[in-house]
Amino acid sequence: MSASAPAPDIASNAASRPSLIDSDVHPALPHRKALYPYLAREWRDFLDTFGVLTHGVYAGRGAYPRFTPETARRDAWPPNGQPPGSDLAFLREQHLDAHNIHRAILLPIVNANNPRNTDLSTAMCAATNDWQVDAFTSREPRLKASIHVCAEDGEGAVAEIERRAERSDFAQVQLGSRSLEPIGRKRYWPIFAAAERHDLPIGFHIGGPSAFAPTPGGWPDYYVEDHHVLIHSAQAQLASMILEGIFEMFPKLRIVIIEAGFAWVPSFTWRLDAHWRKMRAETPRCVHPPSHYIRRNVWFTTQPSEEPERKGDLRRLFEWIGFDRMMFATDYPHWDFDDPDRALPMRLSPEERQMIFHDNARAFYAHLD
Repeated sequence: MSASAPAPDIASNAASRPSLIDSDVHPALPHRKALYPYLAREWRDFLDTFGVLTHGVYAGRGAYPRFTPETARRDAWPPNGQPPGSDLAFLREQHLDAHNIHRAILLPIVNANNPRNTDLSTAMCAATNDWQVDAFTSREPRLKASIHVCAEDGEGAVAEIERRAERSDFAQVQLGSRSLEPIGRKRYWPIFAAAERHDLPIGFHIGGPSAFAPTPGGWPDYYVEDHHVLIHSAQAQLASMILEGIFEMFPKLRIVIIEAGFAWVPSFTWRLDAHWRKMRAETPRCVHPPSHYIRRNVWFTTQPSEEPERKGDLRRLFEWIGFDRMMFATDYPHWDFDDPDRALPMRLSPEERQMIFHDNARAFYAHLD
């Protein structure tokens, strides 16, 4: 939340807020070779010899200033000097304890799903999942991991889901909002089938392994443009899933769109419904209006929280989307972190507050007990 935004009564917010389920916390590798203990010798040798040929233009070097340093709050660096999000003791002190976190969902962004070599990517995703358990969830019961998969290797992704699905350490499958093809295409259907089969939700976090320009007009001139148009990828993936019939084929599938904002959701839904009514013959697998699937199968996280000048506009957004479809997220330890006692500057009833900060996520995620 920006310093210039009208701040609510922080003390009263903290006192009235229920224990929090945080839907977006980013663990970081303590150093470049932290995944090596979880990789086979062939992949360690491969990385030492050839490195990683990535899909993303910024992967491996970051984009100044948005990704630098470590995309993090200035106060999020632990005393040991390692990257923010890498030290469990400091994460406990600064975030879990300080904000009364009941559960937090880990979403690693470590470029494991970014190599063009899908065999390497699948191996790195598996290593990332082992590392999450070893470094975090096995040591801190409030933390739950996401099953990181290489979406471009459908067979490998399904195998990884099958391997982790019954483990209480994992709460969801993690995919990026960018992919080599629209995510509703047939090549990705096995991933959706595996997630539904195991009653695992899928978290679509902004970003992902796409080498294509983020706008239809090409590459932006400015980093602020690139940062903003991340939400376009979330909109495109949601439209793809709806129109390709993903939610008709997998009706029990639960999806959450993470860190893509939410002010766009009402207009997106209205417009897609209008187009569907006029051209529904083109998409036979989309049987109902898109709004039907969004209301039934899709959730959204609050971070980055919208900050309209009129607080009533923020409340109307929640009413349009549905208070029961919004889950609070902080994006810790990143620089656009939303403090749970400062974000959402609007009046909330005790029931609404309970839904947003706890109950919606409690119903959405797997293995939170």
